Amino acid sequence: MARLIMTVDDSASMREMVRATLTSAGYAVVEAVDGQEALDYARDNPCDLVISDVNMPRMDGITLVHELRSLPHYRLTPLLLLTTESSQEKKLEGKRAGATGWIVKPFNPEQLLATMARVL
Repeated sequence: MARLIMTVDDSASMREMVRATLTSAGYAVVEAVDGQEALDYARDNPCDLVISDVNMPRMDGITLVHELRSLPHYRLTPLLLLTTESSQEKKLEGKRAGATGWIVKPFNPEQLLATMARVL
C-alpha cells in the first residue's frame, strides 16, 4: 500500500504541483487548504508524512506543526514545511514547534522527494 502524504497549502496550484510530484513517485495524497482543515483531518486519520505551507488563513503551518505534535499518532510523523519563508528566525520557530525539515519554494521535485526519502 502506498504511503499517505498530506499536503497543506492555500494555493490550489501549489497543491497540484506537490500532488503531481508525489503521485508520480507512487505516494497517495490527501490535501487540505489550511492548517485547520489539516488538523481536523489528522485527528482521525494518521498520515505517513505532512508537507505544509507556513502562511495560510485560519491556521498557519507552524501552529499546525505544534498542534499535530500534540496528537499521539503524529508525535513521530515527519512534518515538512514547504514555504517561501527563508529567514533563520522562521526556520527556528518551525523547528521549535516540531518541524522535521524546511524546504523553500519554489521547490525542486527531486529535492522534495529526496528529503522525504530521508525522513520516511
